[in-house]
Amino acid sequence: MSVKAKIGPSILNADLANLAAESQKLLDNGADYLHLDVMDGNFVPNLTFGHPMVKSLRNKIKTAFFETHMMVQNPEQWISPMADAGVNLYTFHIEPVADVCKVSRLVQEAGMKVGLAIKPGTKVEDLEKYISIADVVLVMTVEPGFGGQSFMADMMPKVEWLRQNYPNLDIEVDGGVGPKTIACCAKSGANMIVSGTAVVGATDQRQVIREMRDVVQSYLK
Repeated sequence: MSVKAKIGPSILNADLANLAAESQKLLDNGADYLHLDVMDGNFVPNLTFGHPMVKSLRNKIKTAFFETHMMVQNPEQWISPMADAGVNLYTFHIEPVADVCKVSRLVQEAGMKVGLAIKPGTKVEDLEKYISIADVVLVMTVEPGFGGQSFMADMMPKVEWLRQNYPNLDIEVDGGVGPKTIACCAKSGANMIVSGTAVVGATDQRQVIREMRDVVQSYLK
């Protein structure tokens, strides 16, 4: 299996007033990438930040891998600004998009990798026809846009189905994932782990990141 264990802290849980320093600290402590939650107040009820903040962060952090998780109604609108801001992986939800292939192609043409995300209520089979154009598939393990929710273990059959059918696919999980739920995700086949409070708020970020990565890696062997 060619997929690798990767831990991507969600910086939404960090001190947004000191975002560059907080992000650099996470990277110094072993984070493999940064997961940037972009919410438009429409597709989800919360409003977070947009491409100007991502670009400011990129100006301070030159080489780290940035994923934007676009919880937005019209992901096509933000492709060019996010590419200009230095985003590496543009992950958008398939639910509001009429032509997923077209949006994915535009993401690729802008020089970014394609991530396709599904909410808890979306069947994993709805992704099937798009897997060939996806670099990453994100299975939400909470309802996007709401903080402080509990991990939804009943999403794991989606991850298992993806891993069984696509052994070399990067499969990401996001929502309520931490040391207590990592084994469940890893056993099901997730290799890209988004973790918010469990990592960002840890007294020893390096240890939490290392331990979670080790658990994931142990199931990938």
